[in-house]
Amino acid sequence: MATTYRRCVRHLSLDDLRKQGADVGESYFEFLRVPEMSAGLYVLAAGEDDPQHPHREDEVYVVLSGAARFTGAGETTAVGPGSVIFVPAFEEHRFHDITEQLEVVVVFAPGETE
Repeated sequence: MATTYRRCVRHLSLDDLRKQGADVGESYFEFLRVPEMSAGLYVLAAGEDDPQHPHREDEVYVVLSGAARFTGAGETTAVGPGSVIFVPAFEEHRFHDITEQLEVVVVFAPGETE
């Protein structure tokens, strides 16, 4: 379950997020939720399928590690550490051809409603 932070600054350690996400055992671990946005760590193993569907919220992906291809808005591009991707609400998109475990910080605005 995500922790809600309201109007205060928090420092989040990537190592702690990785551990908490692994403990949850899901590919997506939400670590922040406020009405204006939510954020999570998304991890996909090499060769894994990305089961994504369009969301009602705008998204920003920041690739921390790994290698894959990303398709959105009819375009496909290689992604890796340092890639930053914006996906507008309702846009079809997904990661694929994952050759190295992919770790991605995902930010939804406003907070994801599923």
